[in-house]
Amino acid sequence: MKLLSFLKAKKERGASLVEYAILVALIALAVIVVVGILGQQINGVFTTINQTLNAAISGN
Repeated sequence: MKLLSFLKAKKERGASLVEYAILVALIALAVIVVVGILGQQINGVFTTINQTLNAAISGN
């Protein structure tokens, strides 16, 4: 009887581990997508700032 309860508990721990792994993978995917989108926008902002500063320095 103890063996059956041990095996059942082991299955449940394995299932929980898989669920957490899927959750972590989904969160990582969401972070990658958000960083990709925001990264492009932030790059555009810094490009504009750089161009403005270069124009101000050169006197144009």
